[in-house]
Amino acid sequence: MTSEFKRGMQSALPTGLGYLGVGMAFGVIAAAAGITVWQVLLMSLLIYAGAGQFALVGLLVTGEPLSSIALTIFLINLRNFLMALHTATFFPNVSTGQSLVIGGLLTDETYGVLLAEGLQQQVVSADWMLGNNVLSYLSWTIATVMGALVGERIPSPYTLGLDFALIAMFIGIFAAQFRGLALSVPVKKIAGILLTVASVFFVLACFLPKSVAVLSATLAGCVMGVWLDEN
Repeated sequence: MTSEFKRGMQSALPTGLGYLGVGMAFGVIAAAAGITVWQVLLMSLLIYAGAGQFALVGLLVTGEPLSSIALTIFLINLRNFLMALHTATFFPNVSTGQSLVIGGLLTDETYGVLLAEGLQQQVVSADWMLGNNVLSYLSWTIATVMGALVGERIPSPYTLGLDFALIAMFIGIFAAQFRGLALSVPVKKIAGILLTVASVFFVLACFLPKSVAVLSATLAGCVMGVWLDEN
């Protein structure tokens, strides 16, 4: 375990702590939906997607067909391809195996931590990113299993508002990232990108699945960011 790997794990501690709350909330809700502890463990190990796993539980409860579930989860997590493409630019000299591990364990939160690190360091090591990813992965998996164990003893978790936990975490991450970006990017440029994303999402969400609207809005925000950089 290198010093950079340890430093990456330290940088991911806030994410890990956040995952404890959100992961336990997911585990509780999953248990209430009749999903076993072992199934929760496999979901976290193999799918490892907070929003995707919350959506998966809802789809299983409503009895959606497997093809519909697979397509929905794929579309929800499609944004990870965009994040992974950008993440790859930080590590141009790593092996294919390391790239696959970094991309496979990438989440919104670990990507956000990477962006913050990139603002402070000219070069980000692959070991640092692996530490960032691994601690977050383990925290999420452990938390969801703990939540499932607790959920077996809670009759109605929705009355506790636990289904809002993931949204609350995203709001906190967004606020922190906005403050960080405002230090190096003009606020007008950030506002222009956010307005583009919001406008495209709300328009497309009126007649397209929300997962498609999210992906389209993300792409529109990327295009707007590039255009603003060039002008």
